[in-house]
Amino acid sequence: MSDTPKEQNSIPTSKVQRSTKFVTTGIKIGGNYIKHYSKKLFNPDLDKTELNEDNAADIYQSLSELKGSALKVAQMLSMDKNLLPQAYVDKFSQSQYNAPPLSGPLIVQTFKKHFGKTPDKIYDKFNLRSTNAASIGQVHEAELNGKKLAVKIQYPGVGDSISSDLKLVKPFAFRLLGMSEKELDVYMREVEERLVEETDYELEVRRSIEFSKACSILDNVVFPGYYPELSSKRIITMDWLEGKHLREFLNTNPTQELRDTIGQALWDFYNYQQHEMRAVHADPHPGNFMITPDGKLGVIDFGCIKEMPEDFYTPFFSLTSTSLLDNKEEIIKAFRQLDMIHANDSAAQVEFYYNIYKEMIGLFAMPYSTNSFDFGRTEFFDELYRYGEKIAKMPEFKQARGVKHFIYVNRTNFGLYNILHELKARVKTDTYKPHVVLAY
Repeated sequence: MSDTPKEQNSIPTSKVQRSTKFVTTGIKIGGNYIKHYSKKLFNPDLDKTELNEDNAADIYQSLSELKGSALKVAQMLSMDKNLLPQAYVDKFSQSQYNAPPLSGPLIVQTFKKHFGKTPDKIYDKFNLRSTNAASIGQVHEAELNGKKLAVKIQYPGVGDSISSDLKLVKPFAFRLLGMSEKELDVYMREVEERLVEETDYELEVRRSIEFSKACSILDNVVFPGYYPELSSKRIITMDWLEGKHLREFLNTNPTQELRDTIGQALWDFYNYQQHEMRAVHADPHPGNFMITPDGKLGVIDFGCIKEMPEDFYTPFFSLTSTSLLDNKEEIIKAFRQLDMIHANDSAAQVEFYYNIYKEMIGLFAMPYSTNSFDFGRTEFFDELYRYGEKIAKMPEFKQARGVKHFIYVNRTNFGLYNILHELKARVKTDTYKPHVVLAY
């Protein structure tokens, strides 16, 4: 099978077209279940591997054609490895790199709509074939005044269909994630808020300039220049950054020293933002980074930024301090502030959640508890996944717990940990430390 996905000549943009696509997919999934249970009659030991693979393939194909929010949610879920069966993780992670691109005529149409002219009238050269297609937009190579540019174009209808798409994806997510209704509502509302921002390319250009300027003090981290005058609500023009995506980079068998350099750049990039800016690039999937030919980390996407209010940041990151973890009374106060322990919990429930969350924080905070950390250590990640699986099976976690900020902050930090693990990087973790408070 070819790695290059076929171009798409049209995209369903109306609510009716998009909901019809979901209904058709739902019917296919129903068929997969019937097939599975028919086979199970003759083979009672049959597991769900084939069913999961069939469902993942059908859902992914449908979301790939729809693009936008639904595909973005699939991409997010593929990063939360303990939430989904492996078949879904494998399939959905494709959206980080190679969703089917839109055809040339659709691209020209988008330029006419936003600039009133075709791309060949704006740039000296413009390649109508995209170099990279993801969940919300695709990237094209262009040239102007001898400078190589990357032009990111948002898929038609994506920005206008977020709310309706998430309503349509909700039943699939409900079935896949096993969350309670209330928990899923909190998840979807927070996702919707971030996606509305992520589809506003004018906001992304402003943030990209602001964050790349603030982070320019960091060693071995580079950013493209941005061109607001060649950008609009649905199109971004920036410098072309040469380099390899993480997987391509790892295939070159880089030295431990180079992996450590890139890992350190990633650690500093994320922790500087979290602890000094209180806002963070909240989309740490490998497709958003390049490793440049001179061994630096290139950051090419600032679409998803999560701001952390003080009443979340301080109690949450204070928990990374071993001094606070040793003080049961103060740690329970911090858990209450973060809505991890509820006001109406019984004494037994308080004790239960205190113990289980302390274990979770202890794991999360392990890289912070020493001056350096080896992210190549598989036992650390085995423990993390084991903990995630244990939690997922507990009835006590079927009700929503924790403030909404956890959704993106956890995703950001565990996403970072996973990339560092893939790099097998050894990192100095005392460069940008959390600001902590030891009493509440």
